[in-house]
This record gives sequence, C-alpha cells and structure tokens, in this order.
Amino acid sequence: MIRIEVSPQDIAASRFAISPVVETMHALWVVSGQQPSGALRPWAERAREPYRALVAAHPELSALRALMRHNGYNADFVAPPPTGVNVPFAVEIERIRATPLAQARAEIARNLDGVPRPADAVMAILDSPDVVGALADGLELAWREIVAPDWPRFHAILERDVVQRAGRLATYGWAAALDDLNPKIAWREDAIEIRRRGEPEHYRLNGRGLLFLPSAFSPAVIPYLEDSWPYAVVYPARGTAIPAAPATPAALTRLIGRSRARLLLELAIPATTSQLAARLTLSLGATGDHISALRAAGLITGTRTGRTVRYHRTPLGDALVSP
Repeated sequence: MIRIEVSPQDIAASRFAISPVVETMHALWVVSGQQPSGALRPWAERAREPYRALVAAHPELSALRALMRHNGYNADFVAPPPTGVNVPFAVEIERIRATPLAQARAEIARNLDGVPRPADAVMAILDSPDVVGALADGLELAWREIVAPDWPRFHAILERDVVQRAGRLATYGWAAALDDLNPKIAWREDAIEIRRRGEPEHYRLNGRGLLFLPSAFSPAVIPYLEDSWPYAVVYPARGTAIPAAPATPAALTRLIGRSRARLLLELAIPATTSQLAARLTLSLGATGDHISALRAAGLITGTRTGRTVRYHRTPLGDALVSP
C-alpha cells in the first residue's frame, strides 16, 4: 500500500498534464506485447505488424524495449514529466535530446541493474556515446509511425478526462477527483491510498501538489514518487476504447440520424467541437452543423470558458438517450 498525505494547499498546487512522449512509451508497452491491450485491442492489432517491421529495421526500438521494466525503475530521461496539456511532441523530444550523457548513462545503469543483460546489439546502442540521440530517434519513429496517426482522437479523450477531473478537484476536493479513477486508488482520511504489492510506503506532498497524467494506454495506476519527477500518478483515462464507434440505439438513429445520435451519446462528458470531431472522425464543419441542430432542438447546450465552448446534454437530451 502506498499512502500519500495531502493538505488543503496541495489542491491549488496539483495539476493535470498530457504528454505525447509518455503516451508513446506506454503505447510501446502495449504494441510490444509487454502490457495487455485491454480496450485498445483493435488499435494494438492494427499497429502490431507496422511496429514489428519498424523494430526489424531500426534497432534503437529494441534498445527502448530493453528499458521497459515491470515493477522496477525505468529511465526517467526517455519520458520526462510533462509541463502542460497541449505541449507538442517536438518540444518534448528536444528536452530528451538535451539530456547530458552522464545522466543518461547513470539512469540506464540503474534501469538494467538486476535484470538479464540485453543482447549484444542492444547493449552496443545503450553503451554508445550517442545513446541519447539513438533512443530519441526511436521514440520519434514510434511516435510518427505508430501513435501520431491516431493522436487527435487519443488527445481528445485525454483532454476531456483532464477537464472533467480537474473541475472536480477544484470544486469538490480530493474524494470527488479520485472517485471512479481506478479501483486501486482512493481517498482515505486526508490521504491518497494506492493499493499495490510490496512493503507499505508513506509520502507527503508538503504543499507541492500532485501531477495527474491520464493515459489512453496504461491499464493501471502508476505512481511516480522519486525526486527526479514531480510526485505524479498515471491513471487510465475514461473512454479509452476510441477505435470503435459508440453503439447507438436503433430508434435514436432513426429519429435524429447516426452522426447526431453518436454525438449526443458522446456528450455524457462535456466536450468541445474539436474534441467531438476527433472522437467521431468527422470534419469540424460537419460537427458544427450537428451541434447547431442539436442545440436548436434543445438536446444540448454550451458553456463558454475563455475561448472554448464545451457542450453537454440538457435534461431533454439525457432523457432521449436513456434506455
């Protein structure tokens, strides 16, 4: 059991972030078969053969895989903590490329301590003077060929989760923010408790807050509780099964059309026009037209926050989609 004590000041200091690089690493865990694909099985099956072809042609991907360690330390420099919700992959990968060689070597040595020695070809990369560049090249290749084609839809899911859960934290506190996040994490007596095997561990945030990272690829809660990172928790984002279209009741489809029925079902969680377009693989123009029609019918409404408008169902819309 991990217990993280928090104070009222930690709510203001806590934040949510999305990392294309961290998600690429988690995607590699899934597509390499080292982690169950779960709800992402259709995506994993589609990506597996392209991934294998990339590994055969680019040995740096095998070096990245050698650093994927279950229940142990994984090198921090290949997945640095994100700084915001919309940080581009290009910005994050440049941070990785700027890692000092001495730091990379120390983290790789710690990563490999106690595990079987990787193949000689892999060790040649991990021991090379250009190991930082080689691993960054592998990450960039995996991002471009495996993750980026579906990133708009993944990002829409992650962003929606951030908005909903951050709002709960700010408005209602820790218990509401952690509610339904994952069965292994809960709020207990002024502390966050995470169930996992091993000796009990005890931490305090001491006013620095907690970094929350929703993931489309990680099926489990993963705590980061080392000084090299902000204290952070990776958790499975809601609505991750994005490759499949949401099931729509036949009667609702006949009444308002398939696309509008899917959009209405999606708005169980508030979303922007661009998030809905990405989620449903529609153009922005078509999505806007459907939103206008549903608003005119009184089925959805919008709330402006800054420059964005988030739409959600009205009570009439809720009644229409209810079984």
